[in-house]
Amino acid sequence: MTTLFALSANGYWTLSLVLAAVAAVVVAILLAVLVKTVTSIERSVDHLLEIAGQVAANTANIPQLEATAPVLGQIVDEAVIQDGYMNALTDGFDGR
Repeated sequence: MTTLFALSANGYWTLSLVLAAVAAVVVAILLAVLVKTVTSIERSVDHLLEIAGQVAANTANIPQLEATAPVLGQIVDEAVIQDGYMNALTDGFDGR
C-alpha cells in the first residue's frame, strides 16, 4: 500500500492545527450569521407586537357594530335623501 503523504509527527500536528483553525473560522462565521439572523428575527417580532397592539385597538370597537344593524334602514333612507339633494344641486352643471 502506498501512502500519499509521509508526514512526521510535526507534520501531523501542523495539519491538525491548520484544520482546527479552518474549523474555528467556519464556526465563527456561522455564529456571526446566526447572531445577525436572530437580531433580524427579534426586530421583526418587535414590529409584529407593535402592529398587534394597533390591530387590537382597532378591533376593540367591533362589538359596538351590533348596534348599527337595527338602524341600517334609516341610514339608507337618509342616504337616498342626501343623494337627491346632491342631484338637485348638480343638475345642469356642465363643469365650467
